[in-house]
Amino acid sequence: MDLAREHGLTAQAVRNYEQRGVLPPASRTASGYRIYTDLHARALRAFLAQLPAHGYATGSTILRSINDNQVDDALRAVDRSHALLLRDRETLDAVSAAIGLLTSSPVRSEQVLPVSAVARRLGVSPATLRKWERAGILVPPRDRAGYRLYRPDDVRDAELAHLLRRGGYLLGHIATVVSQVRGAGSVEALAASLAGWRDRLTDRGRAMLFAAAALNEYLRFRESGATEPGRQRVPR
Repeated sequence: MDLAREHGLTAQAVRNYEQRGVLPPASRTASGYRIYTDLHARALRAFLAQLPAHGYATGSTILRSINDNQVDDALRAVDRSHALLLRDRETLDAVSAAIGLLTSSPVRSEQVLPVSAVARRLGVSPATLRKWERAGILVPPRDRAGYRLYRPDDVRDAELAHLLRRGGYLLGHIATVVSQVRGAGSVEALAASLAGWRDRLTDRGRAMLFAAAALNEYLRFRESGATEPGRQRVPR
């Protein structure tokens, strides 16, 4: 059918979207054929536009809410997704700033340090380091006696956390940043990936603009009541 072919989908995929509430319910002929109209075509276009912007789960929530006449719920889902993108941008900015500070600092010792030595190095209390550990920011191993041992990478993470904390960042945000550094393997490796990271955020932001336009078009079409043109009959 044209509705499926336009987007490279199968007829079954379109039926599945209807069953999941992403498309509004289709009426049926006496012989059991589904009747899809321009309303369904616009709903499908709007849904597919949400995927690169907000992901499948949020995109589904948005369309289901609209089809249930819960527009405010749909807009809240959009707002939450935009807030997450903003948080990602702020995380990227924090990582970029912290990397600049870390790479310009003197070469650090390769020694394994106890928590007391790391605390003195940063000018904080051991209790602060333990609090950062509970927040998931630091993950120092322990020796057989249960004492924390800070390897060079753990000291780096503590220094990064200290810089970001002084910058006013919350612990949950700092945990995300440090996780990015830890996952990259080194500050240098993460620095090399920042341009690609920023490009991905830009792509998501632009996808959100396109998704908003498609969603607005669908909303306006629903509100106009013009739901009958372009009828297509589709088997059960």
